[in-house]
Amino acid sequence: MTPNNKPNPKGMKISPWLVYAVVIAIFLFISFATGGSSFQEPAKTTSSKFNSYLESGDIQKVVVYNKTEAEVFLTEKALKSAAHKAVAKDLLNRPNKGPHYTFDIGNDEIFQKKLEDAVAKGKLKDYNFVPKSNWSEILINLLPILVIIVIWIFIMRRMNGGAGGGGGGQIFNIGKSKAKLFDEKTDIKTTFKDVAGLEGAKEEIQEIVEFLKHPEKYTNLGGKIPKGALLVGPPGTGKTLLAKAVAGEAKVPFFSLSGSDFVEMFVGVGASRVRDLFKQAKEKSPAIIFIDEIDAVGRARGKSNFSGGNDERENTLNQLLTEMDGFGTNSNVIVLAATNRADVLDKALLRAGRFDRQIFVDLPDIRERKEIFEVHLKPLKKVEGLDTDFLAKQTPGFSGADIANVCNEAALIAARNNKEAVDKQDFLDAVDRIVGGLEKKNKIVTPEEKKAIAIHEAGHATVSWMLEHAAPLVKVTIVPRGQSLGAAWYLPEERLIVRPDQMLDEMCATMGGRAAEKVTFNRISTGALSDLEKVSKQARAMVTIYGLNEKIGNVTYYDSSGQSEYNFSKPYSEETAKVIDEEISALIESQYQRAIQILEENKDKLNSLADILIEKEVIFKDDLEAIFGKRKYGVQDAEEVVSAESEAVSDITTEESTETVTESSDE
Repeated sequence: MTPNNKPNPKGMKISPWLVYAVVIAIFLFISFATGGSSFQEPAKTTSSKFNSYLESGDIQKVVVYNKTEAEVFLTEKALKSAAHKAVAKDLLNRPNKGPHYTFDIGNDEIFQKKLEDAVAKGKLKDYNFVPKSNWSEILINLLPILVIIVIWIFIMRRMNGGAGGGGGGQIFNIGKSKAKLFDEKTDIKTTFKDVAGLEGAKEEIQEIVEFLKHPEKYTNLGGKIPKGALLVGPPGTGKTLLAKAVAGEAKVPFFSLSGSDFVEMFVGVGASRVRDLFKQAKEKSPAIIFIDEIDAVGRARGKSNFSGGNDERENTLNQLLTEMDGFGTNSNVIVLAATNRADVLDKALLRAGRFDRQIFVDLPDIRERKEIFEVHLKPLKKVEGLDTDFLAKQTPGFSGADIANVCNEAALIAARNNKEAVDKQDFLDAVDRIVGGLEKKNKIVTPEEKKAIAIHEAGHATVSWMLEHAAPLVKVTIVPRGQSLGAAWYLPEERLIVRPDQMLDEMCATMGGRAAEKVTFNRISTGALSDLEKVSKQARAMVTIYGLNEKIGNVTYYDSSGQSEYNFSKPYSEETAKVIDEEISALIESQYQRAIQILEENKDKLNSLADILIEKEVIFKDDLEAIFGKRKYGVQDAEEVVSAESEAVSDITTEESTETVTESSDE
């Protein structure tokens, strides 16, 4: 390469196919040079048969090599006879020009005398004794090995990134880093303006960019530039997007790769790639290294090594630890990493000096969801005056990736309905589609089953309407959707902490479906599977995680490090386990009986609501108000309730629940 990074026009690139063609040409040349003009190998014969051919005048010429091997050329007349039919043609079915036979001679003087007599009698035209070199035989013997080597090199080049040079192009470069170096002038288009929400995370990330742009501003006061920042958060919250924005803003070399790029089938490759990555970054410092999904190589090292004495992943992690904070480490290289499994990372990787900062990228709140909607709505052709505040309120618990999916799904639904612009109803249908699944109006449901489903969903609606802390209901449907036979949509309050009475009200509302079946039919069904699963998880969390049970007390068996997953024993005794099971069962049963009592008191209203649900298949908040009157608790603004399909979270009555459970933080 020339200094201005332009290709050298004088440099000649040799194609691998040219090499293969040269090898084949050499093979053909040797075949012609050593075997004459034909591809036919001479047939083996014996001295007695040679004598008979010589007596009958069938031989035209004899060539003796090294006084040991004789090659026999037949006359044209002899080739036409049936005795020599096997050697008359070569492999291409052309006339065989010879040699036709070969055999080993004994005494060369006696054999020469025999040839002289034959020439004198006119039975042989010519003979000759010549030396024969062995180089051609050596080449022919080595040729298959050379061909195998060439094919192996070709396959390994294809397996390691093609015929080009670089990190993985050659088999000898397998230990080179696979990191992609982004060019800030052409490759990076994302900036902080494209990242909506995440104000706290963006502030810390922007400061890292400032470290690289103006390091003297911080070092003049005696401070040191942080060496690493770890982005932690649920999937889809924008960790990789933030890293792309850093690449777009920093205007410095940006090396990007995944944690799995260090993993290879060959021993020592991962550690070698780590060394090469940091070597390249130091040469181009100041620089940024971004490792996505770092948990692929950064998992905690166990005390007992089950994978053998030389664990490749641990060697890679050890090399990464050394490079990030070891002897001779250069500054001005900042490492960014992203993971949604910070609990499984090795403690040595998380300590200060390696990853000095852990930036938590949480799910967006209602204000941030509005900003994210505005970013993803820009490329869409939408109706005028689309209310993004309304859309943000209808999507609690959605991540940035979920919101992007909602916008895309809304555009597809609008196109499916031949609309010229995407409107509010399309977004509501998109949330329906994502949360609950695709409607299955052609699913066969018997009248008896339809009645049971309607009673079940009406039970959820009735109990949640009567309880103070239950999430306000927005819509109920008995149209099969996804794996569910019916669904109830709620708009839960976005809480930072949850109190016991709030959790108990939610559990009671969840048990309202099965309680309604018991009150109406005096029998229950399997339709409450997802309800039981949700309630069991909530009750177990109250008892074993949050310490909200009087009998168990202020004790938690939750392990935030995630190491308890690999333990074979429980952190409590058999007696405590028995008490835990009893308390969980008592909690669920008490809320079940509470739901039955509420429904017994409102049985007529329950049946009226079920009848309307059977008739309309979909009912909204207005239908509940017509039967129950205005809700006493948590009255929402009118703008939060829509007359068309409006939903945020779905509670599925069979097989699978997609309702988002609001959990308390560990603050």
